Amino acid sequence: MLEYLESLPLVDHHCHGVLDRDLGRETFEESLTEAETAGPPGVSMFDTQVGFALRRWCPPVLGLDAHAEPDAYLERRAELGAAEVNRRFLRAARLETLCVDAGYGPGGMLGPPELGRLAGARGHEIVRLETLAEQVAADGVDAARFAGEVRSRLDAQNAVGAKSVAAYRAGLELAGERPSGPEVAAAAGRLMAQDRPRVCDEVLHRFLVFCAVDAGLPVQFHVGYGDVDADLRRGDPLLLIELLRAMDPVPAMLLHNYPFHRHAGYLAQVLPNVYVDAGLATHNLGYRAPALIAELLELAPFGKVLYSSDAFGLAELYHLGALLFRRGLAGFLAGGADDGAWTAGDAERVAALIASGNARRVYGI
Repeated sequence: MLEYLESLPLVDHHCHGVLDRDLGRETFEESLTEAETAGPPGVSMFDTQVGFALRRWCPPVLGLDAHAEPDAYLERRAELGAAEVNRRFLRAARLETLCVDAGYGPGGMLGPPELGRLAGARGHEIVRLETLAEQVAADGVDAARFAGEVRSRLDAQNAVGAKSVAAYRAGLELAGERPSGPEVAAAAGRLMAQDRPRVCDEVLHRFLVFCAVDAGLPVQFHVGYGDVDADLRRGDPLLLIELLRAMDPVPAMLLHNYPFHRHAGYLAQVLPNVYVDAGLATHNLGYRAPALIAELLELAPFGKVLYSSDAFGLAELYHLGALLFRRGLAGFLAGGADDGAWTAGDAERVAALIASGNARRVYGI
C-alpha cells in the first residue's frame, strides 16, 4: 500500500510560500513552531515531534544520513543554498498541483508560479478574503462602495478558491444569514477608521464568505490549531454549522482541524458540502501522525477527505507533510485490508481519491 501511495502524485490543496534565503539556526527553529519564538534558552524545536521527524526523514534528501545532528544538518543546508534546498524538498514531495494561499507571510516568500516550477507541478492561487478586504479599506474606498469593490476585486482574481481566517479574528461562531447592505457599510466604516485596517468583525467575515459563495469558489476555513494569536476556544468547526448549511452547495473546506478533527469528520458526514483535511497537524505530530489520520477517517466519507501540507516557510515541511501523510494513510488502508474491512482494490481506489481525485473534483482543476 505504501509503495502504491508513493507512486501517486498529490494535490496539495492548501499550502503557503517558502523562504528564498539561507537561514540561521534561530530562524530555522522558529519556522518549526506555531509560537512567535522557538522557546526559552535550553529548549530546542529539534526536541519535538516535528523536530525528530525532520531529522529522520529530511537529511537523506540533502545527502546526509538519517538522524543527522541539527548542526550538521544546518551546515549542509547552508552549503547547498536555499534555492537547491527548496528545489530538492519540493521535488521530493511528488506533487502534481499546489493550491497556494499567498495572502500572508514576510517578504522573500516564493509564490505559486515559483513553487510550481520548483515542484514540477501546477501552481494555483487561493485568495485570502480578509487580506483582500484590508487592501480595499487601505485604498480609501468609500464605505458605501466597499462591498461592491470587494466583489469586483474577488471576481478579478485568478483563483481556484478562497480562504477565511475568521478563526484567528472574531472566531468561527458565524451566523448563517447574509449581512444586509447597511450592516456591511457600517462594518466597513469601522474597518476604515483603523490606522492599519484589520478585519476582525463577525459581519465582515460573514460578508466575505458569501462573496466567495456568490463567486462559486470553494471556501477554505482555518480550523483549530494554528499560530499563537488564534483563540483555540473559538476555533471548533461545530460553531460554523449554520453558515456551512447556508453555503450549500458551494464546498466548505475545513483545514487542519486538530484537535477538533473528529468534529470536522462528523460535519463532513452530515453536511453535503463539507470537506476536511489534516494539514499542519500531520507534520507537527510527526510519529503520531497515523493516529490523527485514522481518527479523521472514522466518520469522514473517504470522498470528502483531501491532502494538504499547510507548509509555510520551510520547504522541508512540504516533504514531511507528504511523506507522513502517505505513510499514515497507507498504514490505515493496509490495516483495513488485512483485517477484511475492505479489499486491496478498494484501498487503492480510496488512496487515489484522497491523494488527488477529491481535490481535482472539488476545485475543478
